[in-house]
Amino acid sequence: MARIERILIVGGGIAGLTAATAFHRKGFTTEVVERDKTWPAVGAGIAVQPNGMRILNVLGTGAAVEQAGTVIRGWGFCDQHGELLCETDLQVLWGHVAPFIGIERSKLHQALVARAAVVPHRLGISLTSLSQDSHCVSVGFSDGSTGEYDLVVGADGISSTVRTLAISNASPADLGAMNWRSIAPIRPLGLSALRFVLGDECFFGLCPVGEGRTYGFGYVMQPRFHDPVEGRLERLRDRFAGFGRIVEDYLASLEHDHQIICSAMEWIDVGEWYSGRTVLIGDAAHASSPLMGQGGCMAMEDAYVLAEELRSADTVQDALKNYVLRRKSRVGWVQQQSIATGEALRMPPAMRNAGLRERGEQMMKFRFGRLTPPP
Repeated sequence: MARIERILIVGGGIAGLTAATAFHRKGFTTEVVERDKTWPAVGAGIAVQPNGMRILNVLGTGAAVEQAGTVIRGWGFCDQHGELLCETDLQVLWGHVAPFIGIERSKLHQALVARAAVVPHRLGISLTSLSQDSHCVSVGFSDGSTGEYDLVVGADGISSTVRTLAISNASPADLGAMNWRSIAPIRPLGLSALRFVLGDECFFGLCPVGEGRTYGFGYVMQPRFHDPVEGRLERLRDRFAGFGRIVEDYLASLEHDHQIICSAMEWIDVGEWYSGRTVLIGDAAHASSPLMGQGGCMAMEDAYVLAEELRSADTVQDALKNYVLRRKSRVGWVQQQSIATGEALRMPPAMRNAGLRERGEQMMKFRFGRLTPPP
């Protein structure tokens, strides 16, 4: 095992909390700092796919996540009018890896926080400085305190402070897409499977979550712009008018503009994931398009693999090198397939729909099959 007495995790999202639990279970003394004054749960809903649930099950969090969400057994693509083009049986696709869970982000976060509660944490604290040598990392915090650690883990998202201070000045790039996300208090048309209703360079996704609720997300390939909160719901209804009754019923059940989160889609792919005794995980290292729905799952896998390598390697440098070797190819595949999915969205709808009717299930097996073995 690498000689490590203290680890600092910067960021209390999916990546950071999963890492905190994984490190604790491997016997490392760990601390978490989070810039927000409360535990963040940015977004509306999330699909925790079986490769992510596999990690959560090992860490003892899976049962709570499954209980708070709902098991999803099918993933279908529909044309703009809601007619099914193809559907994949997710239990067949993933085998015995783990269930596929739809869950509200706030409830996923609650489960992660509860499992990581044994790890000391400080909220409302951000990193202001970082310097390192071959023996330790010295950091300064926004409250004026300082600390020395054997390893610093940047789990602080696509706009990572750790990345900027220690590894790379790379900035997130625009994907040329906008996303509107919300949670509605219904299951439109008795929805029990994940559904993507495909339009022309856009789609509306519907994912069941717990307690009879649904996570909805409208994705449009267009340049970044600011969508004011006032009037947002009506504009979203207008944008996806004619997308079949299932989308119409979903949007009709929303009551006010503040239920909808809108953001431009960004990505980043940092060439180096570590420098010295500082390492990146999750979106801090490799945020990609959300079209594979794998961002959170890749972060969970990163955290677990890093913990494994720190436990088994003789030195910190060996552990970080092995972590990158194990993760780069798998993450690269997800990024590549996310780009391919985006390109398919830009195809003429008639051509794309015909391809999905003929090869949709084959396409899903090709894209996700690589993720069924353990990371």
